[in-house]
Amino acid sequence: MNEKWLKWLVLAGLALAVVFTPILLSAQTKMLQVKGSDTMINLVQILAEEFMAKNPKMPIAVLGGGSGTGITALINGTCDIADSSRDWKAKELDLAFEKGVKPTFFAVAVDGLSIIVNEKNPLAQLTMEQVGAIYRGDVKNWKGVGGPEMKISLYGRQSNSGTYTFLMEHVLNNKPYSTDVKEMNGNAQIIEGVLADEAAIGYVGVGYIVDKATGKPLQGLKILNINKAVNATAYSPLDKAAVDSGSYPISRPLWMASNGTPKTAAAAFIRFTIGSEGQTIVEREGFYTVGAKLQEQNQKNLK
Repeated sequence: MNEKWLKWLVLAGLALAVVFTPILLSAQTKMLQVKGSDTMINLVQILAEEFMAKNPKMPIAVLGGGSGTGITALINGTCDIADSSRDWKAKELDLAFEKGVKPTFFAVAVDGLSIIVNEKNPLAQLTMEQVGAIYRGDVKNWKGVGGPEMKISLYGRQSNSGTYTFLMEHVLNNKPYSTDVKEMNGNAQIIEGVLADEAAIGYVGVGYIVDKATGKPLQGLKILNINKAVNATAYSPLDKAAVDSGSYPISRPLWMASNGTPKTAAAAFIRFTIGSEGQTIVEREGFYTVGAKLQEQNQKNLK
């Protein structure tokens, strides 16, 4: 190797040392690991950013991957907080207890799971049973639920998604999805599919369907009203009172879980999230704040 190249390598090494030394030093501060629900990821990332702005010595990394991914990570000890848009399954709880993990749950927001179609679809509402029949593949044409003569195009999530599981348990009556469902990576991809497909139907968290600049539903989407039965009143997921009362039938809490009573940074972040500042962010991002009963349980679980 000639002298010129040797000098260049030495200088490059010094430059790299200057660049990476602060990173290595900052890595000595343990970063809080939060993982799970894709429905929650945008919200939790924003919560983390605003929390870190006030607490710069408490860094947080937020990753998605689906509720099942977050739950598995907490059980295996590879994250500090698991986000989930569904309740934990019995087998997940059993596995956690076997491994000495004691899941402690905090409701951080409420979601009105929204059934969306392309704005060109003339339908305005569906019953719970009709939504279930569509996603099971029992009804394959919009004409079968009072719509136009047009084959239904199904958009949904993968099986590791909490929303996938929630819809199957609460709307499909625990029966399998149609094999025709196009499995998308997240809420944004479902919305993109529905916007581009006149025959489409999809399901997404309420925080994804409203343009935050205008407060109105995203242009090109139609949010269907849903009723529990044919002759019952149909409600919109945008109606907070209907979601709070349970009149809108596809609502759910969104959860954070820690291993036992959270400590230090995890406790601070959860307190921030369920406190007034965090709940203001929840509402600003299009989800609904946590009611008194859930907040009472939250406070008990922090002690």
